[in-house]
Amino acid sequence: MYKVSQNDVIGLIKPAIDAHTLGILAFAQILRDCGIRVEIADEDASKELDALVGRPSIERLVRWVRAKGIDVLGFSYRLDPDRGVELFAQLVEHLKSAKMLAKDGGPIKALWFAGLPPACKKAKQRVPFVDAVFHGDETYQEILEILGLPAHLVPQQASAELAYDKARLEFGTEIVKNRAYLDVAPVDRSGSPGFGTWGERVIDRVRHGIAHNLPPLMRAHVGPYAEDRSQAVALFLDWTSRLAKSGLLDVLSIGSSQLTQSHFGEDWTGLSNGGGVPINSPEEYRRVWQAARPMLVRTYAGTKRVPDMAKMHEQSLDICWHALSLWWFSKLDGRGDNSVLENLVEHFEALRHIASSGKPMEPNVPHHFAFRGCDDVGYIVSGYVAAKAAKLQGIRTLILQTMLNTPKYTWGIQDLAKARALRMLVRDLEGPDFAVILQPRGGLDYFSPDMEKARAQLAAVTMLMDDIEPDDPASPQIIHVVSYSEGVRLADPDVVQESVRITRYALSEYRRLKRKGDMPEYGKHSMVEARTRHLYEEARRMIKFIEATIPEPYSPRGLYAMMKAGVFPLPWLSACRDEFDAAVSQPVQFMHGGVQTVDKDGKPLAVSQRLFGIARNLERMGFAPQEEHGEKN
Repeated sequence: MYKVSQNDVIGLIKPAIDAHTLGILAFAQILRDCGIRVEIADEDASKELDALVGRPSIERLVRWVRAKGIDVLGFSYRLDPDRGVELFAQLVEHLKSAKMLAKDGGPIKALWFAGLPPACKKAKQRVPFVDAVFHGDETYQEILEILGLPAHLVPQQASAELAYDKARLEFGTEIVKNRAYLDVAPVDRSGSPGFGTWGERVIDRVRHGIAHNLPPLMRAHVGPYAEDRSQAVALFLDWTSRLAKSGLLDVLSIGSSQLTQSHFGEDWTGLSNGGGVPINSPEEYRRVWQAARPMLVRTYAGTKRVPDMAKMHEQSLDICWHALSLWWFSKLDGRGDNSVLENLVEHFEALRHIASSGKPMEPNVPHHFAFRGCDDVGYIVSGYVAAKAAKLQGIRTLILQTMLNTPKYTWGIQDLAKARALRMLVRDLEGPDFAVILQPRGGLDYFSPDMEKARAQLAAVTMLMDDIEPDDPASPQIIHVVSYSEGVRLADPDVVQESVRITRYALSEYRRLKRKGDMPEYGKHSMVEARTRHLYEEARRMIKFIEATIPEPYSPRGLYAMMKAGVFPLPWLSACRDEFDAAVSQPVQFMHGGVQTVDKDGKPLAVSQRLFGIARNLERMGFAPQEEHGEKN
C-alpha cells in the first residue's frame, strides 16, 4: 500500500450531487494538520463526475489534477452504495484511458475511496488496486495509520487535544472486552411518587433518583418495522412488554412512523410507511401505555395539527414529556406540509398547551441544524433560543437534549465545550419557575457498523456525558441511550437492554476510576475551559444582537426571521433553499475539531464579522436595526 509523504499533494473529489461535504473537510484538515497539502476539487470537476457514465472523457478533472500537481486522488460518495461504486469504477477507467495513473506514466500514485461500508467492500472488489477505503467511522489516529503517516507529524497542540478521544475509545474497548457490564441489574425506583401510575411526573423520578444517589434515568428509542400495520403494532406491544419486565429502561420513546406523525387517524390506503411503529388511534396508544408499566412513555409530535396531537398524546398516552422541533419537521426537511412560519405558529400554540398541562418540553432543535452544516455557535444559539421561547410560553421544566458526536468528526473537547456553553446559557434562564434537566445522547451518525467497535463507542460517549458537568454528581439526570446497533439495523429489546447496561456500567466505572485517580480529569482540562469560554462568548454576542435587533424575537415571526436572515448557517439544506438563501450561502469549514463559519477564502469568521450582513438581511425583511453591527465582509 502506498504510504503518503509530506511532499505529496492530495486531491479530494466527490460528485456535486452528494451534499455530504463535512467528511471531506474533516479528512482534509487531518492531512493539513500533518503539513500535507490538500486540494479539494472545484465545482466544474465535481459536476463532471455527476454524468460520468457514458462520458467520452474527463477533461476538466484531468486539467485540475495536472494544474494542482495531484499525487494521490481520493473519491468520496456517501449516497447509494451501488451508484458510488459504479461512479468510482468509471472514474478509474477514464483515468486509465487518459494515462493518468502512475503505472501508465501518469502523476497519480494512489487512489482512495470513501463511502458507506457496503460501498467500500464492493469498491475493493471492483477496483482491486485501490490503496485505501474509508467507511467514515475511523478515528483521527486510525486515519493516520491507514495512510502510513507517523504520529509525530500531528502538531503537539492537536495531539494533546485528541488524547481525550484516544483515551475514551481505549476505555470503551476495555469496558466491552470482558462483558462485565452484562451483570448490571435494574434500578429500584419504586419509591418514586406515583411510580408507574397514570399522572406520574418525570421530575419526581429525577428528584427521587438524586435523593437516593441512583443512576440517571435511562431513555431509549424503540420502533420495529413490519409491512403489515397490525403486525407491526403487535410486535411493538410485545417489545414494550419485554422492556418493561426487564426493569432496565426508565423512559420508552416510541419510534412512531412518518404516517403516524403526518396522517394520524386518517385512511392510509395507498400511503407508504417509511418505517417505525404505525400507530393510528388513541386506543393503540392506550395499549402501549398499559404494556409499558411501569416505564414512562413518550412519542414524536405530529407534523400537522400539532396542538391537537399534543392534547391527544396527553389523553391517550399520558406522555411524560413533549418534544417540539419548532422550525423542523415541516417543508424545511420534508417531514411535514407546514411552511416554516406555519410550523412555528403551530408549535407556539402547542407550547402554550403543554405549559397548561404542567408537562416538561424537550426542544428537538440544535442537532437538526447541525445535520445541515450549521456551525457550532449556531448550534448553541438555536438551543438557547428554543429554551427561552419555551420559557416565555410558560413551560416550567425543560429537558435539554444535547446530541454529542454531531457531526461525528467533532473532537471530544469541542463536544464538551459546545454542551457546556449551551448549558451555561440555559442556566441563566433557570429560576423558581423554570428548571432544566440535562439529557445528553450519542450522535445518530456516530456508531460504527462494526458491532464491537460500536459497543466501545457507546461506552466512550458515556464518558463525554459525565464530563459535561463533572463537578455535579447528579448530572446528567437523564441519558438518551442510542443503541449500538444503530449504524446497521434497528435495535430489538435485547440490543436496547445491552446498550443500557453498557451505558450504566461505563458511567459507574468511569466515575470509580476518577475517584481513585486512575483516570485523568479530562473534563477539567484548561483546553476545554478555553473552548467553552470562546463558544459561550460568541453565542452570547449573537443572542444579544438578535434580541436588540428583532422585535419580539421569541415569537414565531422572530424565530423565522433569525433563520431567514442567516443566523444559522445551513449550507447543506436540501429543501427551501431559495427561501433561506442567506443561511444556505454562508460557508462553513471543519477546523480544530469543530465547525466554524468562514469567508469565501476559507478564513474563520467571528460572530462580530457576520453581524453586518445579518442586519442587512433583516432590514430587507422589514426589520430596522437600531445600529450597525460589525464590519462588512
